[in-house]
Amino acid sequence: MRPHKKFKATPFPYHHELTLEVDSLSNLGIGVARVTLPDAEPDQGPWVVFVPFCLPGETVRARIYRNDSNCSHADLLEVVRPSPDRVEPRCFLFGSCGGCQYQHLSYSKQLQWKRQQVEELTVRLANLTIPVLEPIASPKEWNYRSKLTPHFDKPKNGEIGPIGFLAHGTRNRLVDVPQCPIAMEAITEAFPAVRKEAKERASTFKKGVTLLLRAHQNGVETNHRAVISEEVNGLTFHFLAGDFFQNNPSILPAFVDYVAAEAAQDGCTHLVDAYCGSGLFALSLSSKFEQVAGVEVSESSADFARRNAELNHLPHVQILTSSAEGIFEDITFPAEQTALVIDPPRKGCTPGFLEQLAQFGPKRVVYVSCNPATQMRDFVLLDEAGYQVEKIQPFDLFPHTKHLECVATLTRKP
Repeated sequence: MRPHKKFKATPFPYHHELTLEVDSLSNLGIGVARVTLPDAEPDQGPWVVFVPFCLPGETVRARIYRNDSNCSHADLLEVVRPSPDRVEPRCFLFGSCGGCQYQHLSYSKQLQWKRQQVEELTVRLANLTIPVLEPIASPKEWNYRSKLTPHFDKPKNGEIGPIGFLAHGTRNRLVDVPQCPIAMEAITEAFPAVRKEAKERASTFKKGVTLLLRAHQNGVETNHRAVISEEVNGLTFHFLAGDFFQNNPSILPAFVDYVAAEAAQDGCTHLVDAYCGSGLFALSLSSKFEQVAGVEVSESSADFARRNAELNHLPHVQILTSSAEGIFEDITFPAEQTALVIDPPRKGCTPGFLEQLAQFGPKRVVYVSCNPATQMRDFVLLDEAGYQVEKIQPFDLFPHTKHLECVATLTRKP
């Protein structure tokens, strides 16, 4: 096979084979090996080679397919000496489907590596040395995910091709996924019929489609605009099936309880939930505070949050709709008695939001993030705004994947 026309042939030729010792994992779940190049400068360190689906301590054979300016990338050919932590993947598509990265690693070791990766990010991206606590494990290691969104491309000649997820290492090639072991049992049962119906309707699709399977209290919903219900710690939440809501119900009670405990300290009597969505944190934490304000830029999400507050008989919870430029404009709480919970999207907080946060000046900030890298970036700006990170508590909402939720507690500097 010929190399890609943009292939850079140094330091290794295309498809050059190497025997490597893997010493760590990247935060993408990829094995990291280091080699000394024969023509390296005296002050040049080892050259990094990334190899997927291998584990620290393993000896592997790998084949180079790309050289970057400071590292190379290779495909795994053979595990010569396996790690004692290697286990048999449960899914027969592991290695081709890009959805999971860690099915070959024992769950206890997954948690250890995820914690270590967060620690490394705090030092490298935020220049902080702070406690990263042991991750809270998911009560369910398998069949935990309540939302699945398989995709198929535009039908050709009246037929649908693969229905599934992106293949590992690609941006547009799909792998056909007839079942998924991390999806809840109800989704597994419903998936064959959903696939069959899509194929029978192939002629009606003029472009690629993302399907939805959302498990909830009353079954599995496939309509993005349908209203569904979820219960967390005795509270009922209504929201659109296609909207964001945490996708691992088994860990949600412990997750929201921890956020509540961290927010309700230092004499805080008021709470602001600045990315409130349909009200998960605003409502779940409300028993700890005299007054709660949830702020949401989406009017439809804010409407659901208001209805949910009424449904759960929480009159001291107020839901405000705000522009992105004026998140705290209508908040009248005393800042010195207010805790702020933020759970932004993967891209993190905008500089404008962080400026508003600093101007409002809450006593405590509990920062929930599904992307530790952007969270660390925001820590730098929060430090400049006068807030210090006390600790980080990871929650493993997504076993067998590279993803992790981190809850950071920040307080005002003395």
